[in-house]
Amino acid sequence: MKELMLGNQALARGLYEAGCSFISSYPGTPSTEITEEAAKFDEMYCEWAPNEKVAMEAAFGASLSGRRSFCAMKHVGLNVAADPLFTLSYTGVNGGMVIGVADDAGMHSSQNEQDSRHYAISAKVPMLEPSDSEEALEFTKLAYELSEKYDTPVLVKLCTRVSHSQSVVETSPRQEVPVKPYEKNIPKYVMMPGMARKRHPVVEERLKALRAYAEKADINRIEGAEAQTGKHPLAIITDSTSYQYVKEVFGDDVPVLKLGMVNPLPVDLIQNFASLAERLVVVEELDPIIENHCRNLGLAVEGKDLFSLCGEFSQNGIAEKLGRGKAHGRRTADEIPQRPPVMCAGCPHRGLFYVLKKNKITVLGDIGCYTLGAAAPLSAMDMTLCMGASISAVHGFNKCAGKESENKTVAVIG
Repeated sequence: MKELMLGNQALARGLYEAGCSFISSYPGTPSTEITEEAAKFDEMYCEWAPNEKVAMEAAFGASLSGRRSFCAMKHVGLNVAADPLFTLSYTGVNGGMVIGVADDAGMHSSQNEQDSRHYAISAKVPMLEPSDSEEALEFTKLAYELSEKYDTPVLVKLCTRVSHSQSVVETSPRQEVPVKPYEKNIPKYVMMPGMARKRHPVVEERLKALRAYAEKADINRIEGAEAQTGKHPLAIITDSTSYQYVKEVFGDDVPVLKLGMVNPLPVDLIQNFASLAERLVVVEELDPIIENHCRNLGLAVEGKDLFSLCGEFSQNGIAEKLGRGKAHGRRTADEIPQRPPVMCAGCPHRGLFYVLKKNKITVLGDIGCYTLGAAAPLSAMDMTLCMGASISAVHGFNKCAGKESENKTVAVIG
């Protein structure tokens, strides 16, 4: 059956079809709807955890019991969950375990635009990156197969445009998966130093096996390389939404290597693809992960010398940088007045921030809608760093600013 789904909705459907039993997440745009949609299926237990670290630990516990499990978070949430993630790479799993992380290039609702691919590389766990809703569903199902075959948690990385864009998906019935029996295994699951030392070589060997898989995986595919003898003038390596932009600009006119598995990256596949063209360009948002991999292979490649390290890409931007010119679509007039976000009518924070500003209070903020207190005309907030930072920051501020600051400093959190 074909349906039109958001990327987040499709990922949730993938969890259902893959036989996932347990989901623990912490909300954060653009990942929130994954768990909200998953909760509509009675076959899967869903919960909101106190934070991302707890969510990942709970999902690991479910995996340990023999069930397929999942946790979701936004990119900055993976910072919070990094502690269990890195050791999960050593312990491996019992039932399949998948971790959904949604990046926010362009910072539509985030305090930074960090690239989660770094975590997959550092933790030495595989990462899949869908480019539309159909892939969000299929890659999730594949992630469970890889998790159980290679005894590893698997990261599935979305971004705002995949999470919140709709495309057609083909749905299937749920496949119930037999529960794996739990077997006590102290050397595998108790990560004290003596046992962890023995697990590290296991991680390295697993990474080699996953790289061999990446060389032949269907989700890493070459398109548009036919119907020409000799070398192509241009070839492009890309992933995620950048793939959609590249295809919209070039169609099948240039060879494209579309990478669905972004860690570990293939070696032979990329080298063979590079031999097809005179000019090799990597189109990827945020950090030059694929580009640096190509350079490490000794390939002459262009990437961030053409494209920005900051923000989202667009069809027009890619076309302009690669000599195709801008598309001529209809655009709204530049003079349309902006309507910035404001606090809701009747929100008590309005009055609170008005009083704080009037009394010249230093306000150290936190993550939430009340961050709008920093915007004009209130302009009443002095700092916002990350979740939970306001109270800690007030403590440090008052300790160093002296007693005179104690009655003139407020932390806002909620």
